[in-house]
Amino acid sequence: MPQVTRDDVVQAVRNPLAFIAERWTPAPRTVQRAALAALVMAIVIVVTGGAVRLTSSGLGCPTWPKCTDASLTATPAMGFHGAVEFGNRMLTYVLCAAVGWAIIAARSAQPGRRSLTRLGWAQFWLVMGNAVLGGIVVLVGLNPYTVACHFLLTSALLAVATLMWQRSREGDEPARPLVGKSLVRLAWVLMVATGLLVAVGTVVTGAGPHAGDSSEVPRMHVSWEAVSLVHATLAWVVVILTLALWFALKAVDAPAGPLRRTRLLFLVLLAQGVIGYVQYFTDLPEALVAVHMLGSALVWVGALRVLLSMRERPWTAPGVPAQQDSQLSAV
Repeated sequence: MPQVTRDDVVQAVRNPLAFIAERWTPAPRTVQRAALAALVMAIVIVVTGGAVRLTSSGLGCPTWPKCTDASLTATPAMGFHGAVEFGNRMLTYVLCAAVGWAIIAARSAQPGRRSLTRLGWAQFWLVMGNAVLGGIVVLVGLNPYTVACHFLLTSALLAVATLMWQRSREGDEPARPLVGKSLVRLAWVLMVATGLLVAVGTVVTGAGPHAGDSSEVPRMHVSWEAVSLVHATLAWVVVILTLALWFALKAVDAPAGPLRRTRLLFLVLLAQGVIGYVQYFTDLPEALVAVHMLGSALVWVGALRVLLSMRERPWTAPGVPAQQDSQLSAV
């Protein structure tokens, strides 16, 4: 058993991250897995948040931060809806644990990765901000505009988590482009179009039939059919841009990494499109809407990964051969 002195305890209380970093050096792969765990949990939160809305459990816990005025947790009398809403709230703590692990791993890595640690803390504050916003959503009775902001803030969390996962497999050297500037610009256009697609998707949700609770919930005062048409049009724009980028990358004999990620995004978009049209013509069955929300998160992450694949930051981590490190960055 190691000897723990009073000074050790004081240091651990004052600066726990530094205390851990002095006594634990994670392997590069451990840091990568921690960053990936935070990203996976962010995607899980998107899906479970959708489950809350699709099961009409949005007000299963009618207040916040407690579940009811008299209870911190859901009670048996609140039934299924209370359990679903409270369960989703508890998953926020799991997300916090995943983000915390990513921060600790990044802080303890050797050599130090200050940029990586900052990305971890950015996720933490996004989670905290979204938790507060989620409480406001409940307090205002699932106002659709606050619900839309709640989802968009989650999309920002997904973006930062994706960036951290990518950066955990790179070095801190200046980025080196792998393709020409015109292809980078096209990737940026694709990214912006995907962002617009996600944003319009929140309007479709806010105007659509799944209000999030069985009680009277306000909806956005726009035509659901019209905004769905705009959403579908943007989806086709994103598909065409992805296909154009893939053909352009093939034409210039681009490295395997950008080609692989662009092809994967195209396949995800096709699957998402099929699901979208099926749910539209079948009156939005809850199961398909849930899968569509998962697809939305994967499309957003995929578009960002395509953009990030247009450059590289060479770095060989201690204990990771240069060839293996290069392969990891291309995944």
